[in-house]
Amino acid sequence: MNFNRQAYPDTLLKQLFEAILKPRMIEEKMLILLRQNKISKWFSGIGQEAIAVGITQAAEEDEYILPMHRNLGVFTSRNMPFDRLFAQWQGTMMGYTKGRDRSFHFGTNEHHIVGMISHLGPQNGVADGIALASRLKNEKKVTVVFNGDGGTSEGDFHEAINVAAVWDLPVIFVVENNGYGLSTPSLEQFRCKAFVDKAIGYGIEGVQVDGNNILEVYHTVKTLAESIRKNPRPVLLECITFRMRGHEEASGTKYVPKELMETWAKKDPVENYEQYLLNEGVIDSKYTESVRKKIKKEIETGLATAFEETHPEASTETEMADMYAPFVQTVVEPKKEKKSEKRFIDAISDGLRQSMERYDNLVLMGQDIAEYGGVFKITDGFVEKFGKPRVRNTPICESAIVGAGLGLSIKGMKAMVEMQFADFVTEGFNQIVNNLAKAHWRWAQQADVVVRMPTGAGTAAGPFHSQSNEAWFFHTPGLKIVYPSNPYDAKGLLCASIEDPNPYLYFEHKLLYRSIKDVIPDDYYTVEVGKANLVREGSDLSIITYGMGVHWANEILETMPNVKADVLDLRTLLPWDKEAVEQTVKKTNRVLILHEDTLTGGIGGEIAAWISEHCFADLDAPVMRVASLDTAIPFAPTLEQNFLPKGRLKNKIEELLAF
Repeated sequence: MNFNRQAYPDTLLKQLFEAILKPRMIEEKMLILLRQNKISKWFSGIGQEAIAVGITQAAEEDEYILPMHRNLGVFTSRNMPFDRLFAQWQGTMMGYTKGRDRSFHFGTNEHHIVGMISHLGPQNGVADGIALASRLKNEKKVTVVFNGDGGTSEGDFHEAINVAAVWDLPVIFVVENNGYGLSTPSLEQFRCKAFVDKAIGYGIEGVQVDGNNILEVYHTVKTLAESIRKNPRPVLLECITFRMRGHEEASGTKYVPKELMETWAKKDPVENYEQYLLNEGVIDSKYTESVRKKIKKEIETGLATAFEETHPEASTETEMADMYAPFVQTVVEPKKEKKSEKRFIDAISDGLRQSMERYDNLVLMGQDIAEYGGVFKITDGFVEKFGKPRVRNTPICESAIVGAGLGLSIKGMKAMVEMQFADFVTEGFNQIVNNLAKAHWRWAQQADVVVRMPTGAGTAAGPFHSQSNEAWFFHTPGLKIVYPSNPYDAKGLLCASIEDPNPYLYFEHKLLYRSIKDVIPDDYYTVEVGKANLVREGSDLSIITYGMGVHWANEILETMPNVKADVLDLRTLLPWDKEAVEQTVKKTNRVLILHEDTLTGGIGGEIAAWISEHCFADLDAPVMRVASLDTAIPFAPTLEQNFLPKGRLKNKIEELLAF
């Protein structure tokens, strides 16, 4: 191994030695504790320390790094307290996730580290968002994100690099090429000879380094970072290395040829660097002994403190409260009395525009939303008013963009991500349900992101542009879901969603865009989240619904003059208004739940179950439901109308009243 100290002073070389020795000594201790059954699991980075340590030492302390399992050197190089780090691994309250997540699955803004989730790849989109925020704030900072060679096969990796290339984001995408994805060798993972070759396809620079040579890693990253700060752009950095232990300790390394292990053992990054410093006279055996003693003492002291704690005492109240970032909504009334007639689509555009004016840290992202104004023209004229930096056309890559929204949040900004159609959210599903929804509960990081979802059928758009998929997210704690049925609520709920630092799914029915209008305030205002609206009153039965269901209910009831019904518009689906539901049930004693989504697994099932459990004594008939057929949505208008529940609503009302 050829070390080149460049012109670096002895003090830096010693600093790097201590920095690379720390993770190695911690790991050696952890392996002993694992055998003693004092820790439960371990992902070893032995043999790869030079990458994490070299990169972190080369970066500035306030530049964000997004590491993986085998990057202990990132955490130790950021001077993270050993007691808290060890407590994190033990799952105790002193750890960074209060015992809620494992090993390196955590972040800390104090140390500018954003940990991974088990799904490989999503951290790349988050890195894009952090880097975008740095650019918008003109901070001249670099973001570094780590990937294993196996994880580069994930779509998130490709999406994020492509976005970074198009937007000139200052991100170093690190690939630790260690030869295996768990037990699968590289030749079964990809066919490229080197990852730097892929950089050409993205139109970016690719650099390859010896990942076991800490001086080469440090110098390369330091040089790259200095250049990127002046000339923002992404770089793909491939670090050639080897994993000397199993993917995690239980998996072992029997699948690795003995000769290969022996070859890489000779390239040990810690031993080789130490020998180089000894040969150069930078350090001596007395120095190395003293450093080891100091680190050992730090480790033992940290362990002693960490092991004093037991597993956290479970508190249902705390667990529930921590799912969401603290926020108490104060409903904003319009300051001026001036009103004007607006269509549903105009109300959404109005709310979005006024929120952009109110929050100068709000960034809009979506396909074709800039000069084109979006496929539905909701953001038409926004570029001229707010500029391209804040109204951003995106490549077709929903996952990376939702991830970027979280990255913006980490830097204290707000994001609105527009799905061109709600159906396409499947491409960003993981980011929403596993990153956005769990961020605050895991490491107290708010996810200040609103995902706009043009939804619903009735336009003969077929099975991939018409789905009602709110129930997919209704099941996920940590998210909030709103679904307005009229222009007033459309504007007020959108403004409220953007105001709240928690992640929102905002459903807007496409058929309502230009078909309904109302006179609403011109000024900025918000509607209370979690509060249903009684839009029609009667004593015969209660129809509980939302979105298009409100209009169907009113239309059918107009044809039934002898039926007097409560029509309760939920407006907010998560959290939904249990108090309002209970009140209408107690009033009419008969309940029909109506929604456009399919019957099986729809939100109506949960509401019906809740009513049966909590209001059973108030019922004079079974809770009934009417919803769309349990099929995909057909294209032909006749088939689509048969799919939707409107045509079955009148019969269901009569059935309920006759019970």
